[in-house]
Amino acid sequence: MEQEKIILVGVFLPNRTEEAFWNSIRELRSLTSTANGEIVDELIQKLERVNQASFIGSGKLLELAELVEMHEADVVIFNSELSATQVRNISKVVAARVIDRTQLILDIFAMRAKSREGKLQVAYAQYKYLLPRLSGQGASLSKLGGGIGSRGPGESKLEMDKRHIREKMDDIRAQLTHVEKHRKRIINRRNEQAIFRFGLIGYTNAGKSTIFNRLTHETTIEEDKLFATLDPTTRKIRFAGGFQALITDTVGFIQDLPTTLIAAFRSTLEETANVDVLIHVVDASDSDYLQHETTVLALLTELEMNHIPILTVYNKIDQITQGFIPDRPEHLLISALSSTAPTSLKQRMIELIEKNWHYFSKEISEEQGKELAQIKQRAWITKLEYLEDNKAYLVEGYQPRKEPTND
Repeated sequence: MEQEKIILVGVFLPNRTEEAFWNSIRELRSLTSTANGEIVDELIQKLERVNQASFIGSGKLLELAELVEMHEADVVIFNSELSATQVRNISKVVAARVIDRTQLILDIFAMRAKSREGKLQVAYAQYKYLLPRLSGQGASLSKLGGGIGSRGPGESKLEMDKRHIREKMDDIRAQLTHVEKHRKRIINRRNEQAIFRFGLIGYTNAGKSTIFNRLTHETTIEEDKLFATLDPTTRKIRFAGGFQALITDTVGFIQDLPTTLIAAFRSTLEETANVDVLIHVVDASDSDYLQHETTVLALLTELEMNHIPILTVYNKIDQITQGFIPDRPEHLLISALSSTAPTSLKQRMIELIEKNWHYFSKEISEEQGKELAQIKQRAWITKLEYLEDNKAYLVEGYQPRKEPTND
């Protein structure tokens, strides 16, 4: 697929530090690369406040038009959210498709969604984004499916009024309700199994899928691209003695995640909301790792998941810079690709199981072989000893809840 030529536009405002601004530009470059775009130039402007009419100043707008003409650029991507009026005014001067960061992220999600639910949620988020922007976008939105920022929900043209879009959204909502009910039935069945569940979360491209694959021997997508994993995947993880737990890999978080996506993917993240412990993977080699941590924790609060215990796993420690200092008390330092990573991570996971489940100790007679087999399957056994005098087994370990008493 031929790469489109992209010009990035960033406005440096007084409410951001210089470091935060350049980190956001670096992230926009990564997003553009993920969307298969070729960056041919960048336009940066320092402003006290954004121009309500065209976001950037009128002089910079003319400069942008010249850059588009010189490079024969296909798309201009702004590192902020634009209003419909701003897009319309910029498009009058610039001979290229004009999109913003939100539209770029929605576009990547449209590329990455594989499951029916994922595709429906992306389509819903895209329609929700388009609805207030229909008036005045004109030619820039006349077709969907024609390149970066226009991989749409499946309509070949946007010759539809707002009522038509609302009808489409209602239809998607109805389909989503059906899909969500099916997924909730699966989650409820898992809950009834009283199995310990871990959820992998973290900033996009932190290495969650690599860790997931090392722990489960699966082959989910591992790419050095943003949002490589979109649809949540749950697999079994096996420990010593036959004990099993579940682990779920999820979509990566990102700062300033479009609100349309937070709402749309809330249900997808329900798969992680039901876990016993969250494993928060942080790319320790990224100079902006503290901001990434903050973004993830803020989104957990917004998704009402901040009550779940968290183990912070600092990944890529073989590539860390001098300024790196772990700032979470419950943490582990690893390099996901090293041979020792799965063992050290599993050891910490066992410690977390012991911390969050209840300790038990009981004797089981020789005749109760079936009960012993069941306990081995659903509990983490720390001691199993045959008592010759009692003709029974002494079993110690941890299980989801205390055994009911008859007194």
